[in-house]
Amino acid sequence: MAIELKNVKKSFGKTRALDNVTLTIGGNKIFGLLGNNGAGKSTLYKVITSRLFASAGSVTLDGQVIRDNDAALGQIYMIHERSYFGGMKFAGYLKWAKRFYPSFDINKALELAEMFKLPTNKNLSTLSTGYRSIYKICAALAVNTPYLLLDEPVLGLDARHREMFYKALLEHYGDNPGNIVLSTHLIDEAAFLIEHCIVIDNGKIIRDAPAADLLAEGYSVSGLASEVDIFTENRKVLNSTTVGALKTAFISGEVPKKAQLPLGLELGRMSLQEYFVKLVGDGEESSKNGKEG
Repeated sequence: MAIELKNVKKSFGKTRALDNVTLTIGGNKIFGLLGNNGAGKSTLYKVITSRLFASAGSVTLDGQVIRDNDAALGQIYMIHERSYFGGMKFAGYLKWAKRFYPSFDINKALELAEMFKLPTNKNLSTLSTGYRSIYKICAALAVNTPYLLLDEPVLGLDARHREMFYKALLEHYGDNPGNIVLSTHLIDEAAFLIEHCIVIDNGKIIRDAPAADLLAEGYSVSGLASEVDIFTENRKVLNSTTVGALKTAFISGEVPKKAQLPLGLELGRMSLQEYFVKLVGDGEESSKNGKEG
């Protein structure tokens, strides 16, 4: 069972938000959807859930077209940073969720709300950004669908609440094995959760692989700039930084053994966030294109 996108394109006027995306989400994993602002992450989520329709290509779940398919859409739950029901209190939100998702566990949602100290008697529109996120988290971790799409779920949360969320997400995943797609800018913080990475840039999927495989592709070398330049001459350099006479190069390729390094150079491992940043840059180009996240 899997969600499959084949040659999916989505355009807004002359802007191509998704560019020939082919992707499979399945196998009961926690996926990390990584991309700068404007890279196409939110558009991808919305196309999967039929909140937007693809300009071309197909989106299916277990071979069935998702568009206008209530049975397929009932297998997918998404929380988005801009989606909320301002006039509702928590009880109304839970009733709405139960109506559309019969497997929704109201008791679990209430348990999470108590754990997060959510003020359930207030309308969502009156809550802070952090508590709006908690509102949606409590519902998402109680819905029990095979596919859970999380778009910046920790927006506005302090460090303690983020840690609580990560722990609750892992517990949910252990109790209800399924497919979770997590989009977040706090990559280092969430890296321990991510089994499989999907990297999107300018509407294109540029990496789709297990996180461990991606990290094995890259490493850093530091030392005198002249010696680093000699070492990297015939290697694929993702990016580099220079401070005075010292230089650090981030390199794509098989990690060499320390014995293979010239004397004076230091070998380092890249974190998932470092790998991502060096791969796609600072996101200025995507922002200039005016795409949705």
